[in-house]
Amino acid sequence: MDIDVDLSSLRESLEANGVDGYLIDDDASDSDQRYVSGFTTPDPYQTLVTRDDVHLLVSGLEYGRASSEASADSVTRRSTYDYQELVAEYGPYEAKSRMLVAFLDDHDVGSLAVPRNFPTGTADGLRELGLEITVEPEGIVEEIRARKTEWEREQIEATQDANEAAMATAEELIAGADIDDDGTLVRDGEALTSERVKEEIEVTLLRHGCGLDDTIVACGADGADPHNRGSGPLAADELIVIDIFPRDKETGYFADMTRTFARGDPGEEARRRYDVTKEAYEAALEAVEAGVTGADVHGAACDVIEDAGYETLRSDPSTETGFIHSTGHGVGLDIHEQPSVSPSGGELEAGHVISIEPGIYDPAVGGVRIEDLVVVTEDGYENLTEYRVGLEPRRE
Repeated sequence: MDIDVDLSSLRESLEANGVDGYLIDDDASDSDQRYVSGFTTPDPYQTLVTRDDVHLLVSGLEYGRASSEASADSVTRRSTYDYQELVAEYGPYEAKSRMLVAFLDDHDVGSLAVPRNFPTGTADGLRELGLEITVEPEGIVEEIRARKTEWEREQIEATQDANEAAMATAEELIAGADIDDDGTLVRDGEALTSERVKEEIEVTLLRHGCGLDDTIVACGADGADPHNRGSGPLAADELIVIDIFPRDKETGYFADMTRTFARGDPGEEARRRYDVTKEAYEAALEAVEAGVTGADVHGAACDVIEDAGYETLRSDPSTETGFIHSTGHGVGLDIHEQPSVSPSGGELEAGHVISIEPGIYDPAVGGVRIEDLVVVTEDGYENLTEYRVGLEPRRE
């Protein structure tokens, strides 16, 4: 990646604690490792941060690509340490530990800090070979990742652009559908289903270089469960929640957006809930700026929803209807990362990218959620979402 990673706070922590290095081990899907190394691969690999440099240890299969793509100061093959011979002599568990000790010794690392998700077995093996290991409990790399660079913001915005194209596809399918005598939406002579809309969303994203593991197209009572993916035919006169959270296949950066539509008339109460959710969304956006807390922003959304007579988890922690989740979360190399826009959310900083997504839910009425993705600035926010907010679906 072209991202300019600033690891100064991590290195300051190493120095303050008298530790030589910081090792991220094995999980190739780990976003901290991808961020620090600038590299991703299906195969396990190790990333070492010392007080001066970043070093990778990779398989021979990935050596060439890591050497040309990674943002590391050095890349070393496992074979440099006769890994296969070590496996034959000691077995894979001890062989890995011995290989890592030799790798660390080459970089003058005798004491090591590791992240909270570091494999316990690997840590035990290194300790048995005399290495001093401490767990870094604060999530320093995650904190660094939360403050996005300009390059990262551009990547997230590009993914959100793809997301908006996918949302437009979904909205057009709903807006252009016929309605049969049973109130079911129909396209091309067949019932328009959640599955059909999700398929078209995925195809659109693929054409824009993005993909997703899942998405939400939930109608009626299904939409009253915030993480119900939805299934079956879509109906007129019902609320339809569409939540799309794709990832760019090349850069790895996510985006996130939710819109709620209704084809026909969902009823006075559903429309009121939509209007209240929109007001809460606007109040939360208005509260965003560097220096406020995620809890402050969440509170602004709760104020609006509670004043309108609906429950929130703040007003009733046991409620199963109303506003039953937090207002938002950080978005980057993970779809949910720091900071948190919730009752426990800490101070927001310029460069944080967060979702704002209040909602109101009740199986008797359906669900409403509206979500944008914004960058926190010193005096407010920059909205990365240009997609219109409106209950009635429109055709292009």
